Order: sequence, then structure tokens, then C-alpha cells
Amino acid sequence: MSDELAAVPEGFEQLEHGLGYSDSLQPFYRRIDGDEVSFGFVVLEQHANLMHICHGGCLMTLADIAAATSINRRLPKSVGLPTINLGFDFLSPGRFGHWLQTRTHLVEVKRRFGFCAGVIEDGDKPVLRYSGTFYLPDHDGMWKGGAGDAALRRLAGGE
Repeated sequence: MSDELAAVPEGFEQLEHGLGYSDSLQPFYRRIDGDEVSFGFVVLEQHANLMHICHGGCLMTLADIAAATSINRRLPKSVGLPTINLGFDFLSPGRFGHWLQTRTHLVEVKRRFGFCAGVIEDGDKPVLRYSGTFYLPDHDGMWKGGAGDAALRRLAGGE
């Protein structure tokens, strides 16, 4: 295992703290290219399990953020999207010191649900495959008094 850490690829910006549970991935990064959004991080001690590879919980959190944000990018306004279902296939380890990033390849928005599928990759090597279904709320009951609106805008890139 090398002690050298991967560099953050060009075009990625570090996200600020203050994003709730998402802060557990810090430092983590986002890149926006049109409607496409990618997230990533270098696997560090705080992301690793006892085997010194990326903890599955970190990978699942990253996938959830990427899937929901990818759907939000297709909506007229960013909203909280409760996860209905999120499935994962662990394909290979996220190696310590390596850059992992999301790539979404399917986003569908219907009347009440959003669907998304993608992969977390280490270079061109797939680490985790994910697919999810998210509820598109038609009421303000999810966020009382606008709570969370600023964080959603920051994640989706609508600062």
C-alpha cells in the first residue's frame, strides 16, 4: 500500500461543512457539468474500516447523496427527497488513498417519484453500483419553515 494520496481531479470543489450527516464524508467534493453532478473523496482514515479500505457506510452515503442530488438537478427547485429504496452492489474495495467518485448514468423524474442509477468508481474500476427511488413531495411538510433549504441548494449547486 502506498502512502501517497490521490489528487482531487480538476473541476471538483470542496463542499462546505454544515450539510448535516453528509459532513461525515468530509473532505468531500462536487463537480457540476450542466445537469450532471458528481461527488467524490480521497479515502482517508475517517472513511476507512478496520481492513483499511473504504467503509461500506461511506460508500452508501455517497451514493445516496449523488442519486438524490442528480434527481434534484432535474427539478425546477431543489427539494428534500426522501429515499424510498436504495440498492447497492459492492463490486470491489475502495482503496485507501484513492480518489473515489460517483457517475450517474440514469435519471428519470416522474410525477411523484425520481429514479436514479449510477456507480462509484476508482478510476475506471467500479467499486459500488447503486440504484434508487426517491419521493418527490408535493407539500411543505418535509421542511418546516424552509429548514434545510440552504443546505439543499449548496449540495445541488444552486448557491
